[in-house]
Amino acid sequence: MDGDWFGLAASAAGGGVFGVLGTALGRIAGYFEQRQEQAFEEKRWAHDLALKQLVQETQSKADAAKRDMVQLQGQWDGLKASHAADAAIPDSYPIVHAIRALTRPALTLLLWVITALIFFNVPEDQQQKIVETSVFAATAATLWWFGDRTGPASRKTIMN
Repeated sequence: MDGDWFGLAASAAGGGVFGVLGTALGRIAGYFEQRQEQAFEEKRWAHDLALKQLVQETQSKADAAKRDMVQLQGQWDGLKASHAADAAIPDSYPIVHAIRALTRPALTLLLWVITALIFFNVPEDQQQKIVETSVFAATAATLWWFGDRTGPASRKTIMN
């Protein structure tokens, strides 16, 4: 019976050792599994963050495009209203049409003459500011007034 106790004790001790080793191996394997899971989660979070940043960047670009479109539409609406106002001028005597037709070129020439006079007659320390302002006015007038030189009949066709 002594051998039976010894065998039983050895079996219990051996089972215990293997149980502890199994538990330790399970813990070690769990540790590595946890590390892999954390690494996976970190990669997933990095991917989610990059995706959200791309979505935000895309939304910002879309918003900027919408703002540009609204601004451009406003510019076109202003130009359309300007043409409509010009097209609404009723027919009159030929001399009235001639004076109205010569007003833009005469004012433009006058603005450029004023610009030249200012440029050559203003002291140099003040020249830069005044010249920039008068060049802006003359250029804006030239481009605005001569931007569209179609006749009223053509404008009516375009507007409709």
